[in-house]
Amino acid sequence: MSIYEAPVTLPKKTTSLCHECLKPIDATIYEKDGQVWMAKRCPEHGVFDELYWSSAEMYHKAERFSYAGKGVQNPQLTLHDACPLECGLCDAHLTSTCLANVDVTNRCNLRCEWCFANAHAQGYVYEPTFEQLTDMLTTLREERPVPTLAVQFSGGEPTLRDDLPEIISKAVELGFIQTQIATNGIRLAKDETLAGTLRRAGLSTVYLQFNGVSKQTDRFIELKKKAIENCRDVGQGVVLVPTIGRGLNDHEVGKIILFAAQNVDVIRGVNFQPMAFTGAANDLAPAVRNAQRFTLPDLAFNIEQQTGGQIKADDFYPVPCVVSISKLIEAYTGAPQIEFSCHPHCGIATYLFVEDGKLIPINRFVDVDKFFELTQKLANKLNNGGVLRKPAALMRGLLALNSVVNEENQPKSIQFKEMIKTVLLTHDYTALGDFHKQTLFIGGMHFMDAYNYDVERVKRCAIHYAVPGGLIIPFCAYNSGPCYRDAIEKKYSIPLEEWERTHGKLRLEPLT
Repeated sequence: MSIYEAPVTLPKKTTSLCHECLKPIDATIYEKDGQVWMAKRCPEHGVFDELYWSSAEMYHKAERFSYAGKGVQNPQLTLHDACPLECGLCDAHLTSTCLANVDVTNRCNLRCEWCFANAHAQGYVYEPTFEQLTDMLTTLREERPVPTLAVQFSGGEPTLRDDLPEIISKAVELGFIQTQIATNGIRLAKDETLAGTLRRAGLSTVYLQFNGVSKQTDRFIELKKKAIENCRDVGQGVVLVPTIGRGLNDHEVGKIILFAAQNVDVIRGVNFQPMAFTGAANDLAPAVRNAQRFTLPDLAFNIEQQTGGQIKADDFYPVPCVVSISKLIEAYTGAPQIEFSCHPHCGIATYLFVEDGKLIPINRFVDVDKFFELTQKLANKLNNGGVLRKPAALMRGLLALNSVVNEENQPKSIQFKEMIKTVLLTHDYTALGDFHKQTLFIGGMHFMDAYNYDVERVKRCAIHYAVPGGLIIPFCAYNSGPCYRDAIEKKYSIPLEEWERTHGKLRLEPLT
């Protein structure tokens, strides 16, 4: 029996929002001219038709991996019908926190026009105290059945906090095994000691804003390169995070990947984020907005075209495809595992290797579909076979998994069969860590806005914000739609003028 849900045929019903009044309204997701659209009607503001995914074929491929997660055992709210107008992790939420975002400040040394989270735009400073941050981190670690394992400190610009090393150390002390900062990289570039200080504090990954390889697409590109060099010097891994907009920098997605490949010793991946429509987007005519919408299939096709077919659109899989691996480890160990059970249309990803200047996606030597099918079957056998039969069943399963690997096409730097065997038999994840260091993760995460808002995606969100007061809130509910960010930041902030009287003027980087 499949662990994944039976694919839902189109059209299907969901709940969205009216972008004018932000009230929940019924919506229908349907197929038209090879694309997937969302139709919705607000009694007050009329009918809207919004582009959801630009490729129906890729939509259906992703839908095959739809999986209803187990949610959390200690939900914060009991609100089956209020989604998304009242939020915390409720008993209707289906995915535990795979990655937590914790905003440590909304101060920033830039003033990007698309940013929804900076003090200059808001007129107040939001900066939780160290004690508040500790409470937020503790709440995440108390989540059940699996405590949150990964946290990203964001903002604003988190490196503006002088106590950031202490915050990272506290996260490590509390048991987080992956700590990240989401940064524009300017302080990492200008302060040559900062990368080493954060690394020694326990930082795992620098999540670096990186919108292009030229000054036309990223005016701070030279500073970004310097930040990468400083990270390289101290062995600090980096993930590039481009915000992609049609007609702005979508022509450079291939060059960004090639830049990452040339620096694969320090860059662990590229996580593209197609731009969400907020703020001034309300002034756009619907036809203009939909023409400018850049979806995950657009990203995949651009990557294929701009890498000369080295990476193909078909190489990408939705995030919940890996649930079968979590199920397998859980069945063998008896211990609950993090399940990346987010909505299948939230994100796509693949892994690739760099060898002799060539990009080699994992799909070139692993039958990925068969691999997931076999891991799912093996997990089912382990669950049904009893404790004493597990070792033998696992060994038979590993022999079957050998059939999915084409060793002739496998890069010289990786022994995929041995890595899987080591992870499953000994639970030693060092080999998995080494795998990540030898590969480039290439992914895309398309966060929602009020136009393409889908409550089913909110219910399966895997990236959550921890906020003062103890709530954990799904990413897209926090930043768009109902946008809890504004109310929470105002509640725990002080006016910008008051902050500047005590601390001095907020300083902005010059634009050139």
